Amino acid sequence: MDGSINLSGNERKMLLQAYRAGHDARAARRAHIVLLLADAWSYREVRAIAFASYDLIRDCLARFHRGGAAAVLADSSSQSPPRWWQRIGAWLTNCTPQDFGYLRTRWSCAMLAEVLAWETGVRRSAETIRRALRQLRWVWRRPRPVVGPTDAEYDCKLRQIRELLATLPADETAVFQDEVDVHLNPKIGSCWMRRGEQAEVTTPGNNEKQHVAGSLHWRTGALLVSPPARHRNSRLFVCHLEHLRRHLRGYRKLHVICDNAAFHRSREVQQYLARWSHRITVHFLPKYSPQTNPIERVWWHFHETITRNHRCKTLSELMARAYQWFRTQGNSYFEMNRILAAA
Repeated sequence: MDGSINLSGNERKMLLQAYRAGHDARAARRAHIVLLLADAWSYREVRAIAFASYDLIRDCLARFHRGGAAAVLADSSSQSPPRWWQRIGAWLTNCTPQDFGYLRTRWSCAMLAEVLAWETGVRRSAETIRRALRQLRWVWRRPRPVVGPTDAEYDCKLRQIRELLATLPADETAVFQDEVDVHLNPKIGSCWMRRGEQAEVTTPGNNEKQHVAGSLHWRTGALLVSPPARHRNSRLFVCHLEHLRRHLRGYRKLHVICDNAAFHRSREVQQYLARWSHRITVHFLPKYSPQTNPIERVWWHFHETITRNHRCKTLSELMARAYQWFRTQGNSYFEMNRILAAA
């Protein structure tokens, strides 16, 4: 047949040894394909028997013509990657399909193969693209959302907070404040499951939720939480400020460091702060910068431990577990210095 190859005795023996007893699965597969081609099997028959793509079959044939059986068994990682690998890597890094006139927002292997053919004339199957991406160490994962806008006063605000904490008198203290939502519908998290089976997380159907205001004490790392509320608003924030004022009454002054939520600046909050200005001062973190608030790390631990894949039937049962966690696990967070230093 056209493209058939002739093996010498030594070459056949080498390929049979690699196929039957070799330790490299990829080399064994290439040896198998070359042995089939040498026995005059057609591309279509080799593809059906070895479950190989036409691209792989052509590559095995090209290897043999280039360097014989030794080239077929050579480690492909030691060879320089083809030039089109760099092209698809650049497209994944810097472009979207929309830059090439498509309506899609994400790349698929089939679309990369199509664009590669149009732009370079190199025709590869979607499966070949997928294997190339794996060798380039690309993986299909969910991206991490980041906030697009930035605060023009980011450095200034963060520097002021660091100076405040560094110069706190002994009779004053500071807390990092934020709210967390607790939903009866479980947050879905990764878990162990059998291959080929997908674990199930039962949801109640009609979601219920409550909001909890909490603060992380700068000096001790203790977590201070207030009773839950149905709404995340100014009233929740004011009740938490009152809770902090009473709980930390041993300090002459309390500095509350929080984010820029609108209800943190409402008229109700301003009226409360005007009344207790000698005891409480509110400081605002940079806008669009949740990573600068150490209590966000506490909420992450809370969701990982309590709310992900939970099996509570009622919201009251879930809130009871949440507040048990707040009491038993909320007194050992000392990551604040590290988080502020990295911000």
